[in-house]
Amino acid sequence: MKVNTNPVRGMKDFLPDEAELRERVRRTIIDTYTSFGYRKIETPALEHMELLGGSDGGENEKLIFKVLKRGEKLDLANAKDEKDLSEEGLRFDLTVPLTRIYANNQGNIPLPFKVIQTDWVFRAERPQKGRYRQFMQCDIDIIGEKDITAEIDLLIASSQALLNLGFKDFTIHVNDRNILHAMADKWGFKSEDHDSVFITLDKLDKIGADGILEELQKKDFDQGAVGSMVNDITEMEVGTLNHLYLNDDVKKVIEAVSLVSEGRYKIKFDPTLVRGMGYYTGMIYEIKVEGYSGSVGGGGRYDKMIGKRTGQDVPACGFSIGFERIVDIMLGEEKEKEKKEKKEKLAIIFDPEVNDVKKVYTEAETQRLTNKYIVSVVKKEKKFGKQLKKLHDSGFTRYGELTDNISAFTTKELKMNEE
Repeated sequence: MKVNTNPVRGMKDFLPDEAELRERVRRTIIDTYTSFGYRKIETPALEHMELLGGSDGGENEKLIFKVLKRGEKLDLANAKDEKDLSEEGLRFDLTVPLTRIYANNQGNIPLPFKVIQTDWVFRAERPQKGRYRQFMQCDIDIIGEKDITAEIDLLIASSQALLNLGFKDFTIHVNDRNILHAMADKWGFKSEDHDSVFITLDKLDKIGADGILEELQKKDFDQGAVGSMVNDITEMEVGTLNHLYLNDDVKKVIEAVSLVSEGRYKIKFDPTLVRGMGYYTGMIYEIKVEGYSGSVGGGGRYDKMIGKRTGQDVPACGFSIGFERIVDIMLGEEKEKEKKEKKEKLAIIFDPEVNDVKKVYTEAETQRLTNKYIVSVVKKEKKFGKQLKKLHDSGFTRYGELTDNISAFTTKELKMNEE
């Protein structure tokens, strides 16, 4: 029986070129964050299901890889539901483990606690382009700082990491969950409907205002509220209403980060920004790069999450830089650069019974120095057409047959239809 040597569906192997790039990206990010005073922590891949399942992780809670109980604990015959089968699962993000490690060590942790985490997370979702079941997350968090200096620090540090990786033309989008709730109230939605409305609003960049209208009309919402919302977000997309909702905290963050950026990147208020995690309580933010869809990172404030573990709320906020997205962009750019810088490959074909080998290699060196070709010297084969095809398939774009009269050496373009 043949063994399946492919990686498990939704997982990925990394060959040397990509593995080295990933390590370079990871090292650059860590070094940047370290220079801002963040310190690295590590947590286990496995967490208690009661922790993972009660974290306000939204849709991610439905994607937990659950681990079966073992030995005598696994009682299949009497199991009534999943809780009887599993008490542990693989982490789906790094924020939930961070809140646990703080709750477990709070007596020994001075505040504010500035931490870096770079590690694998796991989500049992349907694999597709750009989405894997195992992927790297790279987070920084500040616990114990309720002032907006935490948001400013996170955004400046993450922007510097992107600059150090060579990114330009990126924009930080900032909003506040309190602003979102105020807008939903103004439009006329009931408070219990806010989260559902925000989930739809979060799709604005994918389906547009018309798509938002169509989706909300299918739900049991006040249609007057739906109409008010769609009218407002249509104007928000061009920025005409944004100043009406901007609060002082967001304004101060934008002013501070703009001052530090010195024009190297931009930051703006975006009242349509939602971010899906239910644990966000205040400011939220994303970074988008010109020319690429989606974001390369995001985060927000989650002041209530630690209190669920300790019984006492502790201010906290974080930023997750889009490690996998960044690597994909950089891989594409490196391949494009290699393509542009790639030298032409020339095959010098000679007959050892006719040509002087010393003259053959002298001509090869001349072609390398004069025309900057990558030159390979090959003996002529009886089936010349097949030989040319093999050379073409190996990336050779030109060839030349060497005769006794080396001074008359010329090259020809190597095409697939050569006979």
